[in-house]
Amino acid sequence: MAFDTVILGAGAAGMFCAAHAGGRCLVIDHARAPGEKIRISGGGRCNFTNLHAGPDNFISANPHFAKSALARYTQWDFIALVDRHRIAWHEKTLGQLFCDGKSTQIVDMLRAGMARAGAELWLQTRLAGLRHTGPGFALELDRDGARHTVTCRDLVLATGGKSIPKMGATGLAHDIARQFGLAVTETRPALVPFTFPDGRFRPLAGVSLPVRLSNARAAFDEALLFTHRGLSGPAVLQLSSYWRDGETVTVDLTAGQPVRDRLREQRQRAGGRDLRTELARHLPARLADHLAAEWGLSGRLADQSDAALRDLTDRLANWRLTPAGSEGYRTAEVTLGGIDTAGLSSRTMEATAMPGLFVIGEAVDVTGWLGGYNFQWAWSSAHAAGTAIAART
Repeated sequence: MAFDTVILGAGAAGMFCAAHAGGRCLVIDHARAPGEKIRISGGGRCNFTNLHAGPDNFISANPHFAKSALARYTQWDFIALVDRHRIAWHEKTLGQLFCDGKSTQIVDMLRAGMARAGAELWLQTRLAGLRHTGPGFALELDRDGARHTVTCRDLVLATGGKSIPKMGATGLAHDIARQFGLAVTETRPALVPFTFPDGRFRPLAGVSLPVRLSNARAAFDEALLFTHRGLSGPAVLQLSSYWRDGETVTVDLTAGQPVRDRLREQRQRAGGRDLRTELARHLPARLADHLAAEWGLSGRLADQSDAALRDLTDRLANWRLTPAGSEGYRTAEVTLGGIDTAGLSSRTMEATAMPGLFVIGEAVDVTGWLGGYNFQWAWSSAHAAGTAIAART
């Protein structure tokens, strides 16, 4: 059975590429339904892009690689597509866009685009073999209990990374890339919570507050959430992409507020107030109690010298913590690293040493921040590959 293009992976990137590739196109996936990560994303409402999406919001060994695709298919282009399909949406914090309704509206929109393009979709289909034939590729596929041989001129890897293996995620794209001589950079979980197996934060589970979380490479002003296993929340997920095992992170609990000045003012007005009680005016009560016990804070405000208040606020602004690790691929939203961009065209996403082989989405060494950026990379990279394929179909 011959196709012009075969796309491995019916996720965001794969389906969007199929809508633009033209010709006879086949999309295959092992899952029972397409777009499963879309369906669960954003609490079921799909954070489908970000108003501020740009190259600076992505991590890659080559920070310039994403510029071409992002410039040629922008967040505004995708928003216009969503609007044409009359999908209502709203903006949350920091430019994040979500569907008003269910995330399945985005899946339905992508499937409609595939249908208009005449692309076929084979679900519950597994790749059993793959080889390069010279003019193209031959795939052995297991489907409906039977083996099918499919050939194509162009092959697109859109199977994502290793994150959320319970949904069937594997390193398939990386394995295929290596098979055809493409390099793969170091990969690790990203947008993932930190763990502290000693259980030190278990009594604080559910407590959340705005912080600045930083290390030597990055800083994020967002919410931090204490969990039974450690630390989560947007600030933690963001910084995890810049974190290495064994590194210390710094938590600024003051969130830029002049806590020392306020403590000094309160000392003058209500010096008899207990220090721990006053600390709870600036932090969630459970966290204030935890820090008071851990740091040995006690006594009245009136008993605290200027030096003591300065030391306290310095500790609040520079709480240093060393995570034991992260929750790993099990809960990571994305995989950091991937197929090396040095072997790909930034304009078409085609492998320079293997004409006809394209790599898009999370499989590439381009990882976005939390907040819709990775979906935008899926749309932009898929559009780059799809239009390049259509131009020669």
